[in-house]
Amino acid sequence: MSLMLLDTASLYFRAYYGVPDSLRSPDGHPVNAVRGLLDTIAWLVTEHRPERMVACWDDDWRPAFRVAAIPSYKAHRVAVPGDGTSPDVEEVPDALTAQIPVIVDVLEAIGLARVGVPGYEADDVIGTLTAHEVAAAGDVDIVTGDRDLFQLVDDEAGVRVLYPARGVRDPDVVDLAFLQAKYGIRSGAAYADLALLRGDPSDGLPGVPGVGEKTAAKLLAQYGDLVGILAARDSGDPGLTATLRRRLEDADGYLRVAPEVVRVARDAPVGELDDALPAAPRDLAALDDLAERWGLRSSVDRVVAALATRAAG
Repeated sequence: MSLMLLDTASLYFRAYYGVPDSLRSPDGHPVNAVRGLLDTIAWLVTEHRPERMVACWDDDWRPAFRVAAIPSYKAHRVAVPGDGTSPDVEEVPDALTAQIPVIVDVLEAIGLARVGVPGYEADDVIGTLTAHEVAAAGDVDIVTGDRDLFQLVDDEAGVRVLYPARGVRDPDVVDLAFLQAKYGIRSGAAYADLALLRGDPSDGLPGVPGVGEKTAAKLLAQYGDLVGILAARDSGDPGLTATLRRRLEDADGYLRVAPEVVRVARDAPVGELDDALPAAPRDLAALDDLAERWGLRSSVDRVVAALATRAAG
């Protein structure tokens, strides 16, 4: 049974910035992120016909274990620091923040599984659910605008990423052929090593100074993975130039902790969940109320129609 995992925040952020904010509720509140996300779900159900779907959630967008390893991790996106008992608050436009509870309510009324885990990001929920599904010999489609999840791609296990570089309706289908053509790497795991070597300013990851994407890909082609690269560095392998060896040595502290930050968890305590796509909304009355209150009728109707069509076979 096919499973589709949504990186929900990346999709509603994309909808917020990609759908006109002139879409408003009857009382004037923006609903562009809600409408865009619902239309995306309707299209995915219609086009890909998954039997199961999970809206994966950021219960903690900046987990303590990642910050402890690399304090700069997403630090530039903190709006309000946590107090030790609650997580940091991410800087999010007020007009989007106000729409997130509406998204929660609508997904609940539809009956779409929504899963987050305290202390973990949605990426970790996706990594864990993917690992569970692979163990059960099921196929997984991951829908995300975050390239970090390319690390989960595995043709043999039936795991691919739908990456909406040009929009959700025309995504890149990221498989091993895509990774080889785009980055010159041979596995999803290699993408994680490439990302940590290259760094990512949007996540506050410094990378190895002087090692860009092409150099990282070349190193991975030559030595296989980060472990192989570091072994070559430490053994004085003549395939490494003196400059590159020095750069890797200078970044040793970062390279020791970066894998824990860049690689998604595969063992987050997700627990049991009912991820079957419903044939009809779980609570039609509540969904109708939300559609009327927030001016979501056309988008809600598209989701309901998509669910019914998929259930009919």
